[in-house]
Amino acid sequence: MPAVGFFSDPACHKHDMGDDHPECPARLDAIQDQLLSSGIEYVLRFFDAPQATREQIERVHTAEYVESIFARAPSEGFEVLDEDTRMNPHTLIAALHAAGSGVDAVDRVMRGEINSGFCAVRPPGHHAERDKAMGFCLFNNIAIAAEHARTQHGFERVAILDFDVHHGNGTEDFAAGRDGYLFCSSFQSPYYPFSGTGELPANIINSPLEAGAGGDALREIVAEQWLPALEKFQPQMLFISAGFDGHVEDAMAQLRFKEDDYLWVTERLREYADENCEGRIVSALEGGYALSALGRSVVAHLKGLIGG
Repeated sequence: MPAVGFFSDPACHKHDMGDDHPECPARLDAIQDQLLSSGIEYVLRFFDAPQATREQIERVHTAEYVESIFARAPSEGFEVLDEDTRMNPHTLIAALHAAGSGVDAVDRVMRGEINSGFCAVRPPGHHAERDKAMGFCLFNNIAIAAEHARTQHGFERVAILDFDVHHGNGTEDFAAGRDGYLFCSSFQSPYYPFSGTGELPANIINSPLEAGAGGDALREIVAEQWLPALEKFQPQMLFISAGFDGHVEDAMAQLRFKEDDYLWVTERLREYADENCEGRIVSALEGGYALSALGRSVVAHLKGLIGG
């Protein structure tokens, strides 16, 4: 059975944007609780995520932006980056570990220690643009991991698949028109961040869904848009922005996915990777705010990565 790595770090639990904020430390507790109750933890390999270096982060973000995040890190209280995104005294370290998790997962995949890895980290990343924090995100964790695979391991083509309820505008900002990248994103539209529906370069496949869409719509997108795009592009490694806020129990938006839908999508991507990428996948947590549904959905996602 292929080895699947599970990457996290205690620092990610200390990032806290206030009692009123949905992107909260309890998200990681809910995932851990469901892992224990599911019994699948015995087939996972657990790793503490290291911190990313500034060099690794600046492959995706501008040096000026990275310096501003370091400079604005508060010693007490909160630093407000945008209306949704705050830093507390632990946020910078948490963000460095979150960004480093995908880098470490790539390296361990390439050393043959694991076939794939899931990064249960926070803050999430897919809204972070090259020079801007937004939508709970500071550094674009999945783009940093993908660019590490290209620059340090020589991959010519990588694909990032994003099934969050929100459009991955930050990842698109980095990948659009960039050689060697395919980016596919499913999301509710119109909805925050109100992007992803304009004219697109050929390497961007955006798949907007209307409020109320269920799992059948997501499966149709994957089968009819994403998998054909992967077959044409032939990536050498897959990266997943795994957002679970499209779950029917999640009040963040109005999509109606269930755990079986996340399992199905993950299985299809794993099957593609097994056949074409030597099984190489790195996935990172994005959204998901209904705690029980989040934990169950992550377990379904991990089962999809593990396979039969």
